[in-house]
Amino acid sequence: MRLLLDECLPRKLKHAFTEHEASTVPEEGWAGKKNGELIRLATGRFEVFITADQNLAFQQNLSNALVAVVMLVAVDNRLETLKPLIPKVEEVLRTIQPGEIVHVGKVEN
Repeated sequence: MRLLLDECLPRKLKHAFTEHEASTVPEEGWAGKKNGELIRLATGRFEVFITADQNLAFQQNLSNALVAVVMLVAVDNRLETLKPLIPKVEEVLRTIQPGEIVHVGKVEN
């Protein structure tokens, strides 16, 4: 599966996805693009967009998107904080569907 990691995530996080082909927004030359444009650019090239941007779900209508979104929920975006979430992300990647948004991590009530 091809994964696109948002630029708000540490670039080294991509190495945690050993079972998938992961790339970062800056590696694709898309740094500075807004989320809606990123989703459009990712369509057809990536199956999943991984981000920590909690506002994405409110800013974009993803119900018809051909890209799924994994939303990492953590106290910060440091590599040490996000790496423990990877096993759960790997589990989610087995069943996630296009247009679906799945939150992984501690979701506040």
